[in-house]
Amino acid sequence: MKPLRMIPAALILALLASCSPPAPPASEGAKAFRVAAVFQTAIEEPWDGVIHQACLKAKEELGVEYEFTEKVAAADYEKVLREYADRGFDLIVGDAFLAGEDPVRRVAKDYPEIAFAFGSEFGPAAPNLSVFDNWIHEPAYLCGVIAGKRTKTGTIGAVAALPIGEVNRLVNAFREGARSVRPDVKMKVSYIGSWFDPPKAKEAAIAQIEAGADLIFAERFGVYEACKEKGVLAFSNMYDQHGMAPETIITGPVWDMGPTIRHCIETVRKGAWVGMDLKDWSMMAQGGARLAPLHDFEARLPADVLASVRDLEAKIVQGAFRVPVDESKTVSD
Repeated sequence: MKPLRMIPAALILALLASCSPPAPPASEGAKAFRVAAVFQTAIEEPWDGVIHQACLKAKEELGVEYEFTEKVAAADYEKVLREYADRGFDLIVGDAFLAGEDPVRRVAKDYPEIAFAFGSEFGPAAPNLSVFDNWIHEPAYLCGVIAGKRTKTGTIGAVAALPIGEVNRLVNAFREGARSVRPDVKMKVSYIGSWFDPPKAKEAAIAQIEAGADLIFAERFGVYEACKEKGVLAFSNMYDQHGMAPETIITGPVWDMGPTIRHCIETVRKGAWVGMDLKDWSMMAQGGARLAPLHDFEARLPADVLASVRDLEAKIVQGAFRVPVDESKTVSD
């Protein structure tokens, strides 16, 4: 456990939010609030898994009913959405990227009385489709600061899914964080062309290590195995994955969909739902993003590195420092 004075402000905000009293249960005979989720991948995949965990938390804390369907093929996506809509769910959430984008927008338009909130790289649609994304570039930047201060070779790496905006901004933020403390740092970048292909991610990580990278941002699963084998440190993504490789994973960006899902449910319950961009609820100031615990690396990292990261972390939460957003495709140096 870190001393209280070292707990980041973002984490304190998240803890305070989690301690807020749950919404009162519906009165006897009242219709239960129902949430449905539609996922293109298995919930073991981190991006969808984060949404799923937030919905499970809402079920426990807010008393909502929750159902989900995972591993939905592109050909079946619209069918599954319509089945939930026909059953009258109050809120339908999930991932609209790639195959799901057009179906979500068609179905939302056909059911204007239902609230839809989907991960998307495009904007909201009136009157009922809101969009969100994992705006965790801020903690990714902090990881880059650690990498820039700790690299011995002057070369770091990033293994990512696809060269789209939401992925690129994390990889670019990681690189810019490193360059902020070591301007001459070089970065190797690999896109595996898939959301979930651990063997390919491992192969890409090995190639980066052989090219000199001694710290790697594991935006996708599969990197840790290569890092463990080669004695290289890594940064996780989406949630705290330290337990998967305690000697390898320093920390990583954490995406907490809890504030977003809670906001959606409360807004619908108030009858105030409109199509909106839910971006702010996924950032550090609202508790939707944070740096994962450092665990034993709290003692292993030099004091000056910790101090720099904690100071910058507090400034981001307070709005005194803004991490740049760069969604252009990242190329290797």
